[in-house]
Formats: sequence, C-alpha cells, structure tokens
Amino acid sequence: MRANVDIIRIFSITMQVKFNTIGLIVRQDLHSHLETVKLIISALGKYADVPVHCLDSDFSHENFPTLTIDELVDRSDLVISLGGGGIIQNAARALVEKDTPLVGINLGRLGFLADVSVKDFEQHMVEVIAGKYTIENRFFIEGEIHSPNSAVTSNIALNDIILHTHESLSMIEYELYSDGNLIHKQRADGVIVSTPTGSTAYALSGGGPIMHPSLETLAIVPICPHTLSNRPIVLPANQEIELRLGQAESIAKVNYDGHSTVIVSTEDRLRIKRSAKTIALLHPENYDYFQILRAKLYWSTHY
Repeated sequence: MRANVDIIRIFSITMQVKFNTIGLIVRQDLHSHLETVKLIISALGKYADVPVHCLDSDFSHENFPTLTIDELVDRSDLVISLGGGGIIQNAARALVEKDTPLVGINLGRLGFLADVSVKDFEQHMVEVIAGKYTIENRFFIEGEIHSPNSAVTSNIALNDIILHTHESLSMIEYELYSDGNLIHKQRADGVIVSTPTGSTAYALSGGGPIMHPSLETLAIVPICPHTLSNRPIVLPANQEIELRLGQAESIAKVNYDGHSTVIVSTEDRLRIKRSAKTIALLHPENYDYFQILRAKLYWSTHY
C-alpha cells in the first residue's frame, strides 16, 4: 500500500543545524547506568546544554541538572531517549504536541526504535549536530471508549492498542468492525491493533506482519485465537476500527502502549483510528531500516 507522502515524510537535512539544548530522558534504573549517562552528557556538553529527566521523577544528581518532563520538553531543541523502546514511547508521548525531533540511544536488547548504540553514539551525534541526519514522521493511533452512561474517554498510542482478557486464565469473545462493516467474531486471549511502528513489538510475537514505517496501515493481530484459521489482517489506517465484547457477562482491559489500562464491558465500544498527531524520529544519515531488522532479528546470519 502506497504511503501518503503528505503525512509521512522521510527527508535528509543538509544544511547546518544547531541544537542549543539537547534534552536527555533516561530510564528508571538510572543508578545502574550512571557512568553511561555521565559519558553522554560530557560528550554532548561540548556542543549544547544537556538537561536530564529521569523517569523516576524523584531522582536528582549534583553533577548535572534534572528537570521535569514538561520542563525538558519545553527547553529542548532535540530530545534523546536513553534505553529501549519503552523509553522512546514515554518520550514520544511527551513530545506529541511539539515539533522537537527525538533520537533513541539503545540500552536494551532489541531497540527497533532506538537505533543508535551506546558504543558509537558520539560519532553519530557529532554528525547529527552538524546537520547530517534524516527525519521520519511516525503516526499515533487514538482509542476512544464510548460508554452509554459516561463521557467518552480517549488516549493515544505509538505502538499499539490492545483489548485483552481481564483474567489470565480466561478468553474473551469480541466482534471486529472496520468502518461499520463486520469483519469477524472471535474468541481469543485478546487482539492487538498495531501501527507500523508497533509491528516489530508485541504484534510481531503474536505472528503479525512487519510493516514498513512509511505505510499508512494498521495490523489487527489476534492473541492466541481459538479458531486456528484466524489470521492477522492489515487495513488502511484511515478506516475506523471498532471492537465490541460479545458475551453479556464479559469484561476486559484496554491497554495503550503498555500503559493506561482501562476496564471495559459489553456495553462499551472501543473505536480506534489514526491520530493526526505524529512524532519526528531523527536517524543518523546512513540509517537503513532493513539493516536494523537484519541485526535485531538475526536475519542472514550464518551458522
């Protein structure tokens, strides 16, 4: 499916760019990576101010300034997340109303979004500061829960929105609609609605397809479906998806990017659509999406 180039743009910046403030967002276990944080601050401090936000909001350190997430976002011309995909998700949600680009330095095991490694981050960041980078806009999805006796609640997700069983040892029955048309009724542990960004996350482990980030698509991936013929399906992102629980006594949970869990029942309607909100991911100039897949998934490895 052809990308909507008016919305998803990947382009190179060749002019000289100056980032006066480079904000650094780090994971909760900062103490275990304190030396790495100091190294990054020392290296980037040659070119810009480097304030820090730790996801453990109570953390402070005498050797470098720490800010709240809102303060850091407001002051920064560029934001770096230090960690894995979960840290990038937190940073992306904080930056959703900004045009500030985000770059990920990987401390985790997979790091599909955090594509700069700690060992060679300085080389890449010097090039970035010199204006040698690419920017890629990734879109969010928005989930709205419509309840008959309460106001509509909504939230956004960069990777996925998941409807799943409330109890670990039970299944749920749900109905899946696209633009008002019934696709199927299913019994499963749950269902994942994934963006292209999230297609290499939980959806991948559920047997979902890998979708190129430039695509305007959503993948619907059942979690342990009771019917073995049920398979993931890819839909245009501009079609509204609706999920309904099928059994009168059912309750389930809705999860946004692993956060913000909400309980829903049979009277509720979960409607998911492409959000107008995007996040600008900044990559080194030689960024190759397929090289990331080969490295992280051990493709083309010779045994």
